[in-house]
Amino acid sequence: MKRIFDLFFSILGLILLLPFFLIIAILIKLDSKGTIFYLQERIGKNGIPFKIFKFRTMVEDADKKGLLSLGKKDNRITRVGRFLRKTKFDELPQLINVLKGDMSFVGPRPEVKKYTDLYTDKQRKILEVRPGITDYASLKYIDEEQILGDSTNPEKTYVEKIMQDKININLEYLQNRNLLQDIKLIFETVFKMFR
Repeated sequence: MKRIFDLFFSILGLILLLPFFLIIAILIKLDSKGTIFYLQERIGKNGIPFKIFKFRTMVEDADKKGLLSLGKKDNRITRVGRFLRKTKFDELPQLINVLKGDMSFVGPRPEVKKYTDLYTDKQRKILEVRPGITDYASLKYIDEEQILGDSTNPEKTYVEKIMQDKININLEYLQNRNLLQDIKLIFETVFKMFR
């Protein structure tokens, strides 16, 4: 049932958002050189890697200078990129990942291998389900870049505090997940994006 929901609404979303995607693509190209999409390897269901789609918000090759973004203090972020990140519009191309079956609308956010390698056996239960575009942890840490930007050691703050809390939130979600809860979470996410 969840996969049918994901397929139907990812196709619908991509069709409805196509004009919006074209406008964003033009703005990205006018703002800085490089590709429209940023593809990054993330770890998906059963630990299988996949490429996640996002609109590019940073200068080319920015990930070679670090995986974490530090919000306003991060000079790798482009002008258009700042707007896309603030509104979370940079995440919209993940509808392609949902359509492909790499992701679902709702599920634990996929991490890079560097961080999933730190998971304990219990925490690896997160990898038994499809990752999602949104989850309760994303809503709680909607200002994550700001938190990391204010930290004296962003990597340590992420790994020891934020990531651990996100994992606990997602493990709790896995115990109680159902389609109605997922639909409610999607509406909460859309509300927060546009607020």
